[in-house]
Amino acid sequence: MKKRLIFPLSFALLASLGFTQCQQSTKSENVEKPAIDLHGHQTLEDYGKHLVNISGCHDCHTPRKMGPRGPEMDMELALSGHPTAMPIPDIDRGELESKGIAATQTMTAWLGPWGVSYAGNITSDDETGIGEWTEEQFFIALREGKYRGVRDARPLLPPMPWEVFQNMSDNEIKAIYAYLQSTKPIKNQVPYAMPPTSAM
Repeated sequence: MKKRLIFPLSFALLASLGFTQCQQSTKSENVEKPAIDLHGHQTLEDYGKHLVNISGCHDCHTPRKMGPRGPEMDMELALSGHPTAMPIPDIDRGELESKGIAATQTMTAWLGPWGVSYAGNITSDDETGIGEWTEEQFFIALREGKYRGVRDARPLLPPMPWEVFQNMSDNEIKAIYAYLQSTKPIKNQVPYAMPPTSAM
């Protein structure tokens, strides 16, 4: 009789241990699972860098320099916006603004019916970039098109395509913000936008 009881008891004990281990491994898998889908990237910053590279952020925010095949991105100044000391070319602004859009040689200043807009410094520099921006400010800038992510500020000016970026998921915006906060800080005070000549 004792032999019959030993087998069921030992089986029950083993089954219980196996069940407990299954529960523990399931719990640890849940803990290790990232809160945000990184789409194969190792970190949130890596995912953000990928999104910045494919979303055209460098097209306006990274100044161009002349290379052997024409203008190319100056990655030493990546995402630092329009260079402080570079004025717009001496041109008839009124004619250009009324007829269409023109860009400067660095592709960081744009002229159109809205006046002159300059690509902002979106590096992590605290004084001249977005280093001190909160994540909420970044969301307001991309979702609501507000200058410096302040709700009662002026609208972001063309060619900033915030109307496109507002369709990004929360996780995509969080990833871009995380990456930009990890970039090399570049001190570059971008000039203030200029109103159209018709308003001056």
